[in-house]
Amino acid sequence: MPTLPRLKSHGAPLPGIGLPHAALPNGGEPRTGSQRLRTWEIPATFHCSIIGTCLTTGELRQVLVRAGQDDARAATDHALHGRGVRLAGQRDQAAKLLNKTLDKRHEASIKRIPRHADEEELRAIWRDCFDRGDIAGPYWALMSHPGSPPALVRDIFGEVHMLSHLVGSASRLDIARLTQLEKELGQSREKAARQELRLKAAADERTEQQQRIHQLEERLILAEAIAASVIRPAAGSEHLFERSQSEDTRTAALSQRLAELEERHAALQRAFDRMRDLNHAILRENEVLETAIAIHPRKNVTDVAAGTGGPILYVGGRRNLFDHLRACAESRNVDLLLHDGGLEDSTTLLPALIGQAATVLFPVDHISHGAAGIVKRLCREQGKPYLPLRSAGLASFLAAIAGTAQGKL
Repeated sequence: MPTLPRLKSHGAPLPGIGLPHAALPNGGEPRTGSQRLRTWEIPATFHCSIIGTCLTTGELRQVLVRAGQDDARAATDHALHGRGVRLAGQRDQAAKLLNKTLDKRHEASIKRIPRHADEEELRAIWRDCFDRGDIAGPYWALMSHPGSPPALVRDIFGEVHMLSHLVGSASRLDIARLTQLEKELGQSREKAARQELRLKAAADERTEQQQRIHQLEERLILAEAIAASVIRPAAGSEHLFERSQSEDTRTAALSQRLAELEERHAALQRAFDRMRDLNHAILRENEVLETAIAIHPRKNVTDVAAGTGGPILYVGGRRNLFDHLRACAESRNVDLLLHDGGLEDSTTLLPALIGQAATVLFPVDHISHGAAGIVKRLCREQGKPYLPLRSAGLASFLAAIAGTAQGKL
């Protein structure tokens, strides 16, 4: 697909493909002569698309400032566009400056088009440029070309006009997707911060327990040394026997306490390991979200990551996020199958869907126990890998498909 140009509209009526002949040069007759047309010699109905397509906002602002409109420095993009469209229909020095800027900006495209080319040659040139995504330069060169027939002018205007609708539609979808990703990133950062606090508290408690265990070990060693020093061959002495018994009882109590502390320490270590693993998962999701947001403004429709090598089945989750899941999967060239886990979709569909999928994902916080059991059983029977996700959010899904694409499942 060609790269779409920057298109604008300042609110003027847009002509259709069936534009009346009166709106074209010479009342619809083919253009004659060898002199290229200036903007004021082109019908005003085309000025909006020419200004919006063939000049950037910065270039148009410079033209208006050089034309004496100093307030154009602070004007909005929409106001600049409207001024440029009005300027294109005038016959003064400012309009000549605008026309000169267009010619200089697209000099290479103008030179590539022969001055005496016929309609068939001009159409072939436009089609080749359009397919390659080269729109702005060829559009101005053909609209101002002395040999462009009315039918060709209508056709290329119509294609550029329809591209403006496609650009607007794609932009709205991208904005919605970016807003959702930014929201997910903020939530993930808050979770990561809370998890860091929990990890710090667990680490402090673990350090305190280790210090207590060390003190008890020292006391146990001292008790054993005392017990050894008081036990003598004269074991028949009642006093020594009672003292020995007391030391043995104390030693046994200390040993039991030490065992309890060791068990507590092991439990704390396991809890610490679980928190660390969860924190790593959240940090990984943050990295994926930050990467998605960083590349989002620069990517085109076809600029996607390599696919996973087979369809991915997502079971469960929230239905209000399904459209976002599809959009994220499509942007990464992933063939995504969806099943809500039995809320509206029948679980009898799961065997066939799992048979089609190469990998199965399901969020553990938003799927019924029965549906999760069915997925695990069917995956084991069919030899398919499955991955439980930490949550039903976009962050967990993006991290999962990123790991799947890298062969980490």
